[in-house]
Amino acid sequence: MKVIAFVRKEQGTGASRRLRNAGQTPGIVYGGSEAPVNISLDHNALYHALKKETFHSSILDLEIDGSVQKVLLRDFQVHAYKQLVLHADFQRVDAKQTIHVKVPLHFINADVAPAVKLSGAIISHVIADLDITCLPADLPEFVEVDLTNIEVGHSIHLADLKLPKGVTAVSQENLTIATASIPAGKVEAEAPAAAAAPAAEAPAADKK
Repeated sequence: MKVIAFVRKEQGTGASRRLRNAGQTPGIVYGGSEAPVNISLDHNALYHALKKETFHSSILDLEIDGSVQKVLLRDFQVHAYKQLVLHADFQRVDAKQTIHVKVPLHFINADVAPAVKLSGAIISHVIADLDITCLPADLPEFVEVDLTNIEVGHSIHLADLKLPKGVTAVSQENLTIATASIPAGKVEAEAPAAAAAPAAEAPAADKK
């Protein structure tokens, strides 16, 4: 994805306010062997880009006054109640240097999982994204979590995931990714029904 930016010479609270009033968002790009550069970006373009999942977990082409750099979005601030992006931070990436990134998890095949298909279970997503390390060229847009074989009372853990080539999970723990369980209300409703069944089927007492 490409992001257009311009060098921002004026700094300070007043300058940032004027920039936002003009439909621009202040930002900064840092990292690598170059010095940090203060930049400005078109607010509306940035606002809509932030709604795209890939914008947060992809290597971006940041063009500053005609020069393109490979960067990652590292942080951004939004107004508490206005649809306003206040600031954005980008980090330069080196093709030969490992990066640490958080990527989203995509859960697939829940509809064919035994827990759902046979038992009406609910699949709970314990975490929505995963911290990984990899070279920039190996960065995936997302990591898939295949729920095909999950059964009631079981869970999918980090060790169960098939990470793309060149990608390593940061956590050393076998994190729980998703669980399958029967909703509490359904369990309570089935229990009285199960208890009533034997009584209804009991043979009548012999009459004397």
